[in-house]
Amino acid sequence: MAGEIVSSLYKGRPAAGYRMPSPSSSVESKASWVVAGAALWALMMSFGAAWIAAVALKDIAAEVDGARSVPALASSLAWLGAGVGGIVMGRIADRIGTRWTVSFGALMVACGLALSSLGPSYPLWVGHGLFIGLIGLGGINAPLYVYVSRWFDKRRGSALALISSGTYLAGALWPSVFEYALATIGWRQTMLWYALAEIVIVVPVALIFFGHPPEVVHPPEKLAPGTPRARVLGLPSNLVFALLCMAAVMCCIPMSMPQGHLVAFCSDLGITRSTGAIMLSVLLGTAFISRQIWGLLSDRIGGLMTVLVGSLWQCAAMIAFVLTQSETGLFAVSAAFGLGFAGIIPAYVLAARELFPASEASWRIPTLLLFTALGMAFGGWLAGILYDYFSYYAPAFALGVGTNMLNLLIIGSLVARKRWTTRYA
Repeated sequence: MAGEIVSSLYKGRPAAGYRMPSPSSSVESKASWVVAGAALWALMMSFGAAWIAAVALKDIAAEVDGARSVPALASSLAWLGAGVGGIVMGRIADRIGTRWTVSFGALMVACGLALSSLGPSYPLWVGHGLFIGLIGLGGINAPLYVYVSRWFDKRRGSALALISSGTYLAGALWPSVFEYALATIGWRQTMLWYALAEIVIVVPVALIFFGHPPEVVHPPEKLAPGTPRARVLGLPSNLVFALLCMAAVMCCIPMSMPQGHLVAFCSDLGITRSTGAIMLSVLLGTAFISRQIWGLLSDRIGGLMTVLVGSLWQCAAMIAFVLTQSETGLFAVSAAFGLGFAGIIPAYVLAARELFPASEASWRIPTLLLFTALGMAFGGWLAGILYDYFSYYAPAFALGVGTNMLNLLIIGSLVARKRWTTRYA
């Protein structure tokens, strides 16, 4: 049966013994979870590419007079490129199919790693920003969020939480591997070998598993002249969406700081790089585990409320990073941070699917992910700039706490608005 399901996914038609759901029934099936698992695997491999520069931050900086903002900018450009590229590639995926954008994206990630190995400055930035980010991860990340969301209706929050864990599963798995590889063959050879692995693993997964989704998406209806546009939470729909995007930036700035700088932060405190890499793996490993719990929770309480709870937790952990310097304490804070921020980004996607029509998903979800990427990119780069100016990380982490509080203000207002409109609808 499993082979028939895989075959049906490849050919874009139902397997023998597997009935496509009727319009009145659920679109979920065993095939839905096969697709979600394949998406998780593809995202785990693809996002691993961006972690090499984070683990090798001090090695790369040593080649440019110790300026950490140089490699930090490369990681930031990868996040930014992935967000911008996702909008364009999401539209393309709707036209030609997700399997082709993911396959193309994997090839471009490999090209970006090869170019980045010629760094450490402009080739690293172009390789990460243009190839790994814009046309690489841009063709993988956002299209897979939209694609997988169309395989689920009852447990969409759980499925989105699962596939979004690919980023953090990559962070849990690869830093220790990269730390060993960096010490053995250097950061350039590590990038080249990973480029080969990206092609060999991700392209076949995309071609085999990412067929046509079962959810039928109807084109948006054209409004007659004088017809009022749809409102969300009692407000213009695009205003609500703009507030979601603004909140996404504010919460992803602090989210990116420990992820991009934890290994270097530990080294400044006299903690070995190998221990710092393990600590980063703990942070992202707990994020992967807890994200599944956040997914189940979001199916019960909704996307907006999940964002609010996760953001509160993240803010508390960022404050703890400012106040903690011992190795044991940082392990505990890293685990707490991973537990807290894990459910935020998939909850944004779920909120967008809950608040807006499915016909708008192909542009709203990539746009929302663009703003999360802007926050991730700006936060990691800004932390590098502030470190270069102050020579320690406390000012950067304190700024992260401030932006997190702005996020809480925006999301708290939307949650209150949702409760008010539900009560008086």
